[in-house]
Amino acid sequence: MKRTRILITGVGGQGTLLASSLLGNAAMAEGIPVLVSEVHGMAQRGGVVESTVMLGGLESPIISRAEVDILVSFEPLETLRALDRCSSGTVIITNTSTIVPFTVELGQAQYPDTDKWISVLRDKFRKVIAYDAKALAGRAGTPRALNVVLLGTLIGTGVLPVSPERMKETIRKKVQAKFVEANLQAFELGMKEAA
Repeated sequence: MKRTRILITGVGGQGTLLASSLLGNAAMAEGIPVLVSEVHGMAQRGGVVESTVMLGGLESPIISRAEVDILVSFEPLETLRALDRCSSGTVIITNTSTIVPFTVELGQAQYPDTDKWISVLRDKFRKVIAYDAKALAGRAGTPRALNVVLLGTLIGTGVLPVSPERMKETIRKKVQAKFVEANLQAFELGMKEAA
């Protein structure tokens, strides 16, 4: 398979690490060489959490400038922060539901106009899929399934050789039993956003 660098980014508590683990496990089950790495940052204080999923035999978990093939972002501001590692060929999947930083709440900064910059991104990158993943997770029965909604979109794009069936099987094995059905529904809702 083509070597693929995936950056998953978000804010502590959004499930970025579980998403990278699920994706890594599903890829391994498909026989794809995988390397998963996590950077926790200030996760417990609502800070940035990033993980990388490297597919196809890459040996380093580090993604440098303009090397991201796929960016999956759980929060719009984190999408903006990761753009220096993207190139015009990057596929970007981003949640549009915001988590307002405390500096904005205190009036010390302004949150960027999400609709405006997403429109700009669509002109500059290979593919941009942006929607309120938190709302879809809520429709599935748990807002905490935002991570699985975004995984559904990623798999639904067809840019990775991981089948929807393999990802569902991985969700059944790795997610706590009481949350499996909601996560499977979240995955299906996310897949529809890829169309």
